[in-house]
Amino acid sequence: MHTPPHPSTPTGGWYFGWNIVAAATLLTLLTVGMRLGIGPLFLPMADDLGFSRSLLAGIIAIGMLCYGLAMPVAGWLVARVGTRHVLLLGTAILVLSTLWAVNTRSAQGIFWSFGVCMSVGAGFTSPVALTPVISRWFQRRRGMALFFLSTGSMAGIAVMTPALGWALQHFSWQHTLLGFAAVFTLITMPAALCVVRDAAPEGGDAPLGTATGSTAARPAPGAELSVLQAMRTAPFLKVTLGLFACGFSMNLMGTHCMPMLLDHGFDATTSALGIGLIGLVAIPSTMVLGRLADRVERRKMLSVIYGVRGLGFLGLMLVGSAWQLYGVAAVGGVVWAGSIALSSAILADVYGVKKVGMLYGWAYLGHQVGAMISAWLGGWGFEQHGTHWLAFGSAAALLVLAAGVALRLPGRDRPAVFGPAQAA
Repeated sequence: MHTPPHPSTPTGGWYFGWNIVAAATLLTLLTVGMRLGIGPLFLPMADDLGFSRSLLAGIIAIGMLCYGLAMPVAGWLVARVGTRHVLLLGTAILVLSTLWAVNTRSAQGIFWSFGVCMSVGAGFTSPVALTPVISRWFQRRRGMALFFLSTGSMAGIAVMTPALGWALQHFSWQHTLLGFAAVFTLITMPAALCVVRDAAPEGGDAPLGTATGSTAARPAPGAELSVLQAMRTAPFLKVTLGLFACGFSMNLMGTHCMPMLLDHGFDATTSALGIGLIGLVAIPSTMVLGRLADRVERRKMLSVIYGVRGLGFLGLMLVGSAWQLYGVAAVGGVVWAGSIALSSAILADVYGVKKVGMLYGWAYLGHQVGAMISAWLGGWGFEQHGTHWLAFGSAAALLVLAAGVALRLPGRDRPAVFGPAQAA
């Protein structure tokens, strides 16, 4: 007797996995956008609370580290209790910490509520918690699906910054945070309860009838390694190094690019438009790169992204006119997103989807450490030496190094081999 296919099995119609990608992208827009688009809240909070800029900046810096530290925990919890429960837990933490933050005025209270707990809640609802379920639902088009997820990060920066700025023109920072928590809850709860499903059809989005020995069904070479064993292998360390360079460069751009351009003689409007152009171009570029991610070797594409981004940082230091700035920003925007999506896809390819959440979380911690170092180096380097070349030159060098290392990652034409020579 004929057995009807799983309702989510790809048979030529709409694949349910894309609903999960859409919901995950929207959640990423909110979480990443709030973490990286926090700038509009900075001065209203500092002025109202009577905090110095350095005090509030320190609280935010610790919050960024807590955001990174929460990600391995989120990955571990996803493997133990499932994506839905982790999303609901993260939402509860974020809402409760928001209520705490708007009802305290002490530095200690803001540190624990806004700096630590809100960051943990955001970490539990971050792309790290969503990457494993997408990796399970997609095999043949895993790179494309994860690229679309990274579009949420770029859209978050582009959407949340002006949205928070508009809200603060009409409401206090407390009401703005409460509004964000309400919108976040209204989106996350239905998505977690009705859309996100950990149980994927066998074979993911591979066409029916795919042979077990095909590329789509081939087991990951590192699937038998434990998490600790995988973290000591060369592919994981290489991915982490790349993410360190990624975090170093992205946070340096967000924190110090505007002051650098102003110091180089550009006016505020031109500088803001140049930086904004990077995020604007990055949104459609992720859609295009996503369609290439499953056709081109991931390691080669990742190498190109890091290499071009490194040259872009040198270009930003050398531009002398507005049109040169816009040109460099447009080229940089093409490769601004994608490194995180490709890194998580490579981890899933090499170590399997069951461990990708935990491994991605630990690797992303390197991203956040790089972000913290660049935030400090950008300010210290200019104050001590009167130049931005130390920080921006370091970012360019790290990205070029990451480009070379990415070429040594496993791929379809370069199989992974785990042995003493590759262990750390």
